[in-house]
Amino acid sequence: MALPIVAIVGRPNVGKSTLLNRLAGGSEAIVYDQPGVTRDRLYMDAEWCGYQFKVVDTGGLVFEDTEVFLPMIREQVELALQEASAVLFVVDGQEGLTSGDEEVAEWLRARPKRKGKQLPVLLTVNKLEESTTAISLTSEFYSLGLGEPWAVSSIHGSGTGDLLDALIAVLPPQDEVDAEPTALRVSIVGKPNVGKSSILNALVGGPNPRVLVSEIAGTTRDAIDTMIERNGKKYQLIDTAGIRRKSRVDYGVEAFSVSRAIKAIRRSDVVVLVIDALEGASEQEGRLAIKIADSGRACIMVINKWDAIEKDNYTMEQFREDMREKLYIIDWAPMLFTSAVTGQRIEKILEMVDLCAEQHQRRVSTSTLNEALQEALLWRSPPSTRQGKQGRVYYATQIITNPPTFVLFVNDTKLFKDGYRRYLEGQFRKILGFEGTPIRLIFRGKPERDANRTARKAEKVI
Repeated sequence: MALPIVAIVGRPNVGKSTLLNRLAGGSEAIVYDQPGVTRDRLYMDAEWCGYQFKVVDTGGLVFEDTEVFLPMIREQVELALQEASAVLFVVDGQEGLTSGDEEVAEWLRARPKRKGKQLPVLLTVNKLEESTTAISLTSEFYSLGLGEPWAVSSIHGSGTGDLLDALIAVLPPQDEVDAEPTALRVSIVGKPNVGKSSILNALVGGPNPRVLVSEIAGTTRDAIDTMIERNGKKYQLIDTAGIRRKSRVDYGVEAFSVSRAIKAIRRSDVVVLVIDALEGASEQEGRLAIKIADSGRACIMVINKWDAIEKDNYTMEQFREDMREKLYIIDWAPMLFTSAVTGQRIEKILEMVDLCAEQHQRRVSTSTLNEALQEALLWRSPPSTRQGKQGRVYYATQIITNPPTFVLFVNDTKLFKDGYRRYLEGQFRKILGFEGTPIRLIFRGKPERDANRTARKAEKVI
């Protein structure tokens, strides 16, 4: 069986996201002193005494629909419980027992049984930093009828060891749990309301949405990970918050959301940059393109809402040219024109992701690389100085992948300006391919080689 899932539930602002970060040993979930920060389901890997499992954070449960997101949050919690093997019901020990806690407890008791058994629920009394007062502060929670309350402090970590011991005892035996296979990490980024969450839901498929979708900008806050499988391949899809211009970002929840989105770019293998076809590329897409290129990530551009565009025979090609001009720093990224609403070309996104990931990990033999180099040099010789000093390229070799990086050994690096470096990169792409991935060229001159050789000789003498 796959890794068991533990759902963290409770009313808003009891410390569920802090507990998730504590159990998973990270800081991916946004923690902020404001109710309703978490809306979607956020999954993270956890381990205790060699036992591996997944923890899913959920939005705060409120049973009065005073906000538009509350019914959708309850739906997301329900979906988390359907796949969970156990539940951590979190309450606030400092605030004490509330009517909201009683409503959540009653709601959990009403969940249908599985195979004749009730889903295990561990009552977790959070925010109890002082062990001397823990017993008195947890005693009133016995009235919820959910067994022994576990006193913990998510911030300091006290009591979490005992809680995890109790949790592992109610999860499936270790020998029944399979290791999680390696998945291709794909982050979905873009401005607010370009359709990132709709694209993720369309890729996941099924009647239940994986993440909340609304017309309200900022609906997605955390970076939401979703595992899917297609044709025997695993994909870890990462939906991110919409990234606005820095001057428009309010400090607080949105600032944390943007930070998580930028981190998602760095931890992904392929970035899907979603652009609104009705608005085209703006300055903000340009900044995102720079971050993608600087991070060395493979990338595809998904032009969403293409169904809303009035088209003729030239529309698509004109749009491509406009994108290449405005986002020239990632002009190597292929484009796909989609509609998350109609499903047009959505499944082709993963096909293109596979292609870009393959090119991102591609290694070229030294002989093939130097054949391409010689062809490029024949078409355009290296530049020379006014004094007649000619640039020379001796040979090239690839040193790493992800992204493909090449070292070119030359007589003098100062002779090779940006223009000629871009020319060589363009020729390498034209001859060797590398669609969908950045490539990096490193120039090393003769003085550097001589210095390295001298250093190696000195090491041998020592």
